[in-house]
Amino acid sequence: MAGPDWVVVLDGATAPAGVESGCVHDVPWLVARLAAALARGLVLDRGASLPDILGEAIGATMKAHVDTCDLANPDSPSSTVVMLRRHGESADYLVLCDSPVVLARADGGVEVVHDDRTEHLPGGRPYSFELVRSMRNRPGGFWVASTDPGAAREALSGSVAASDLDGALLLTDGVTRLVEWFGHSWETLRRVAEEQGPARLISLVREEERKTAVPRPGKPHDDATAAWVSFRE
Repeated sequence: MAGPDWVVVLDGATAPAGVESGCVHDVPWLVARLAAALARGLVLDRGASLPDILGEAIGATMKAHVDTCDLANPDSPSSTVVMLRRHGESADYLVLCDSPVVLARADGGVEVVHDDRTEHLPGGRPYSFELVRSMRNRPGGFWVASTDPGAAREALSGSVAASDLDGALLLTDGVTRLVEWFGHSWETLRRVAEEQGPARLISLVREEERKTAVPRPGKPHDDATAAWVSFRE
């Protein structure tokens, strides 16, 4: 979703089949409520930091189902978050979990802000479900938007001068597999998005998935979202 000076990309996570989440709602419900709360914060509280806006949005989402759901259940629906906002002469960003932002510098390079804590859980892959559950929204583990507003403080956030950027690329992990599994560079992703549009990245993902074996235990196909923001006048 996007506003006049901000963009947000969310990627919901569903518990495996047969796991009781403690929530009567599905992941799309959570993502929709979180998105609406983020939009309100970005529009109405323009002076707030992105972590503050995210923390308030998580809290508002919790209030929407605290009376119907067990918010203490660690398998409650959750979402990654990546946000970008033009704020005066600055570009503010926030990344929570494995949906990164690629800052396209005006000098032609890229700076990738990627919360890769899900790649460094103890014990090595493949991770067991019990391990992931025990490390979700815990120090030393990884953080997502779910039932703890404090997760917002664990996000990677910062600001860069807008004049130093040509643009920025917001991605879900369904697109980053181009780099992580299929050998493309972040610079290539920037170039494709800038020259051909983000939809071309999605089609490139599907082409690679059809011709290249996906590493186990990865999904053969994953939902994929890409948003390109231009800072050029």
